[in-house]
Amino acid sequence: MPYKILADITVLIHFSWILFLILGAFWGAKNKGVKIFHISGLVFAFVIQIFNWYCPLTHFEVWLRSKHNPALTYTGSFIIHYVEAIVYIELPRYLIFILTVFICGFNAWFYLKKNQIKSY
Repeated sequence: MPYKILADITVLIHFSWILFLILGAFWGAKNKGVKIFHISGLVFAFVIQIFNWYCPLTHFEVWLRSKHNPALTYTGSFIIHYVEAIVYIELPRYLIFILTVFICGFNAWFYLKKNQIKSY
């Protein structure tokens, strides 16, 4: 049972991480520490897409689920089932790469725009 709970928590953290990568510039524009962490996360997301690696959170969740019960087909709770559908959306690799580039580009544009506004 603890492995199942930890796996569900990992999925929620993974979902929160994805939201942070998409929207973190809004928080990072006001906080330098968050900005550095956010940009580092974007670079990491870009690198794992370039090299076709899996996110460490994915590996950790799969390991936890295998420790709980490898034979389960519907893993997690009702909410986790739908959050997993968002986190592990079935898209072609090239489309995920394009979305990653778009998210990185948008955040870079946002940070540059905020820096220009502050300099005036």
